[in-house]
Amino acid sequence: MCFLYRLISANRLCFGVLLFFCSALYTSAQKSVLVFYNVENLFDPEDDPKTFDEAYTPKGYHHWDAGVLHQKLDQLAAVLSKIHFKDTHAFPALIGLAEVENYTFVQRLAQHPKLQGGHYEVIHFDSRDGRGIDVALLYNRQHFNPLETQHYPLALRHPETNTKYYSRDVLVVQGILFGEEVFITVNHWPSRRGGEQKSKPLRLAAAQQQLQILDSIYRIQPQAKIVVMGDFNDNPNDKSLQQLQRPQAYFEHFVPLHNSMQQLFAQGAGSLSYNDRWFLFDQMLWSPFWISSQEGLHVETVAIFHPKWLYTPQGRYKGYPYRTARKGPYLNGYSDHFPVYAILNIERDN
Repeated sequence: MCFLYRLISANRLCFGVLLFFCSALYTSAQKSVLVFYNVENLFDPEDDPKTFDEAYTPKGYHHWDAGVLHQKLDQLAAVLSKIHFKDTHAFPALIGLAEVENYTFVQRLAQHPKLQGGHYEVIHFDSRDGRGIDVALLYNRQHFNPLETQHYPLALRHPETNTKYYSRDVLVVQGILFGEEVFITVNHWPSRRGGEQKSKPLRLAAAQQQLQILDSIYRIQPQAKIVVMGDFNDNPNDKSLQQLQRPQAYFEHFVPLHNSMQQLFAQGAGSLSYNDRWFLFDQMLWSPFWISSQEGLHVETVAIFHPKWLYTPQGRYKGYPYRTARKGPYLNGYSDHFPVYAILNIERDN
């Protein structure tokens, strides 16, 4: 974790200059939006011989070609352009993404005409995931200034064969958001493939890695504003997520996170559906300093973005998230996940 020591210990004078510069970009009362969206297999149609992406090629199972990809990008841009414009009258300041294959097509999404008002730049690293899928962060360059970025590979052991393999990297970004220093981690934890219980140790390993990252940040900045976003493949009440919300004996500097989506889940809300059951795998967790503060950046609302047009309109899966492809055929959908978002209040004394 030496990267974290280096980035947090940067010259504080530089931070002061940046804070002053960024503070001129907004008025004393304003709202902004942070988003996380699992975009469901934003794949390049080209076959990458190093990964298992053959299904998303022109000759593959989903007949994934340039036309399909163009439609996919158009659909995703339509979703992101509407979160949550009626409340903020602005595009999201930060957008975490999961299930993207490479920088090129994340960049194409960022530059889509429907997102021009977002002024987006891309932070992305290729991971060692077997399917070649990664996480990424889009940021509005008018509101966020990245200072340091890093990615951490998640090495795992197969639960049956004990062979080593890699899941998606964790992306960690430190930057200045509306004049305040923040840390963002973007996650896509191991899936439940093979069964929830059998795959559970994999997500617990991902939680331990996240605790180590957070402990390293807190060690230098005990009151750091951190948002942990991602597709965790677990619900808020599962053990892996609960570990992030409780004190940990082996991480003495760690401050438990607040999961404001716990209440949504208790009310039956979900971001994806399987076997006629809703799950809330897509979440945002916050260090307590986002919640307790009534000045500067603080969290007002966390919600799931699920307008009617994001639901499958008919057929066997009517009422599920309207996905891009299912069992081969291409559909006119968006993703098998709904996005989640947070509305931030930005307040300063004049």
